[in-house]
Amino acid sequence: MLLGIDHLVIAVADPDVAAASLESELGLVAAGGGRHATGTGNRLIFLGDAYLELIGVWDRALALTHPIGAAVVRALDADAPGLVTFALATDGARREVMALRAAGSPISEAIAGSRTRPDGEVVAWQCSFPPRLGPAEPPFLIEHELSGPEWGADARRARASFVHPFGGAARLVGVELVVPDPAAVAAGYASVLGIGVLPGPGAAPGEREVRIGEHVVRLVPARGDDAAAPRSAAPPHAAAPSLSPAARVGISGTGGTRVLCDLFGVRWARL
Repeated sequence: MLLGIDHLVIAVADPDVAAASLESELGLVAAGGGRHATGTGNRLIFLGDAYLELIGVWDRALALTHPIGAAVVRALDADAPGLVTFALATDGARREVMALRAAGSPISEAIAGSRTRPDGEVVAWQCSFPPRLGPAEPPFLIEHELSGPEWGADARRARASFVHPFGGAARLVGVELVVPDPAAVAAGYASVLGIGVLPGPGAAPGEREVRIGEHVVRLVPARGDDAAAPRSAAPPHAAAPSLSPAARVGISGTGGTRVLCDLFGVRWARL
């Protein structure tokens, strides 16, 4: 069963620098991360059981051998950091994939993955990928191994009540993606994942949305102010930018004030 958004994959030149920027601007602290054997490294910002993955490349050749690494390389080569894909959590990756492939989906078989933390602990999971990753492509599926320092019961309880530097707990609300043709992108979600992304209540013409678990995914068409999204952060004192990044992320907080800022190709709203 699909449980909701698991994590957002944000390509950045330097995950440590990106984590410091998010902490400074949004008051969200990175509490995990490490290296993948496939040439990428990350910092993780947990929002309950969902999280933000700030991911960079330490070995280009290795990164190009993996679907996520290749998507990150493409983004960074184009000097276009930002959201390159996202994952949906499932409680049964192999079962889910078997059913989808039986129905004609081109999704891959489940592939085992792992990451070694700085403390030497290994975190493991299984993923299944659509034919291509990208902001206008279907997300991939992930099932975490529910044990160890990040996904064991104690770790999950601790982050459910974790207080970020802004002064409260944080949860992911959803993601809004500016895409060339929401209807075509929605068709991809349906054919690969069996998910219907329909015109939402009150949505503007052309917009589509779907709720998966407690999260909302919204597809919106590019308009005049989306034609050339800025790729760098606006200074804290600057006026609201006139051009919109192609990915917008909503995060709820139990404390602090509302914040809106653009960082590495994403518009962040702490609500």
